[in-house]
Amino acid sequence: MQGTGLWWGAALLLLAAITIYYYNRLVFNRARVAEAWSGIDVQLKRRASLIPALVECVRQYMGYEQATLQALVQERMRAVQLADSPLGQRAPVEAHVSTQLRQLFALFEDYPALKADGQFIDLQRTLTEVENHIQMARRYYNGAVRELNVRVESVPSNLVARTFAFTPAEYFSLDDPRDTQSPKMEF
Repeated sequence: MQGTGLWWGAALLLLAAITIYYYNRLVFNRARVAEAWSGIDVQLKRRASLIPALVECVRQYMGYEQATLQALVQERMRAVQLADSPLGQRAPVEAHVSTQLRQLFALFEDYPALKADGQFIDLQRTLTEVENHIQMARRYYNGAVRELNVRVESVPSNLVARTFAFTPAEYFSLDDPRDTQSPKMEF
């Protein structure tokens, strides 16, 4: 009789240890996702703070390209307004900011004087670095999300995740959905 109670006690102790282990892994992964998102957020804010300087520098040279500049300024304002919004709302707006920046950089080829301007060159170089940092931070974040999601969805950690209300995290993509569409060809 006493031997059976000892086995039950050992089994409960083992179950508690396993639960604690998986709970701590889930907490660790959730913290990693939050830290990774913070890295992305810093880079997105850095990019948003550089855009007004870029627009002002470009405005001096590109008098008749106001529509492109206005579109970039509007997308930047939307991105800043959504800074504390959930990822699902923020990602499409940030993708549009990236698209507007690419369009603006494409127009620079028509302005040799602008391409030679030192301030513009520094801004362009800094923005390119920021875009690269955003991509690196996005990859790190998505890797952390993948690890958390695997733990939340795989056995036996999914039992602990369900018990303590851990949920899968959302991946972050700056891809503009319009980039995946085929261009319309007219003959």
